[in-house]
Amino acid sequence: MATEVSALLAEGIARLQRVTDQPRLEAEILLGAALGKPRAWLLAHGDERILDCDATDRYEAYVTRRALAEPVAYILGRKEFWSLTLAVTPDVLIPRPETELVVELALQALPVGSHTRVLDLATGSGAIALAIAHERPLSQVIGTDLAAAALQVAARNRDHLHLANVTFRHGSWYAPVTGERFDLIVSNPPYIANDDTRVEPAVRRFEPPGALFAAEDGMAALRTIGGAAAAHLTDAGSLIVEHGDRQGPAVRQLLQDAGFAAVATHRDLAGFERCTTGRLRAAGA
Repeated sequence: MATEVSALLAEGIARLQRVTDQPRLEAEILLGAALGKPRAWLLAHGDERILDCDATDRYEAYVTRRALAEPVAYILGRKEFWSLTLAVTPDVLIPRPETELVVELALQALPVGSHTRVLDLATGSGAIALAIAHERPLSQVIGTDLAAAALQVAARNRDHLHLANVTFRHGSWYAPVTGERFDLIVSNPPYIANDDTRVEPAVRRFEPPGALFAAEDGMAALRTIGGAAAAHLTDAGSLIVEHGDRQGPAVRQLLQDAGFAAVATHRDLAGFERCTTGRLRAAGA
């Protein structure tokens, strides 16, 4: 039986109120995806009756999954990052807006029109690597990840975006680039302590733990990255790492101990310390 758009939305909103603080927005996103229509169409056609049973069934399935706290990005299989539409699956971390700060800082470190080499460690969906490659087409970007399934997602995103200046390699941290040097190394590694009570239950339930949690109070991966970065950077090369909002002091000390100069921590749009940068001291400096 045909159902009006407004009724479908009302049903979705009612079911999603317990799992999100934006039930209307999410219901609109899910219904739009099910119908293949933009949200603006839904708002202009609230009294339209939907005769496509397959579309309404899809919407019901989407709402059911979201009502069980599954992230919208996994339900739809996509997420926007740096104005790029990326495929995402449960094999990869969902790109967050705060991670765009890594890209902003990277672009500041990479002169426009220069041929540079960039390494993205724990690339996941390829979000950071692909955004940099998109903005700096003369740069050669390599992303590494221990998870082969994640690299399949990253490669699919690269091919969809037609970015020929990005390659992905399988392996742990720097192992796939042994003996190579880069002008810039970036990473959004796992940095959450296993016992951090601030992590939302849905994040623990649905997102890959290997991309979220690290030993040593969340510092293990950061120590691996910072400790070995100098061996993979050119003279005066730079390192940019994302980290937890309470890890800034420890990461600054880590980079200073590893021989970096101009070490600084940068805040995200919410005002939290989110990324720390450092520049390798040139030989003889």
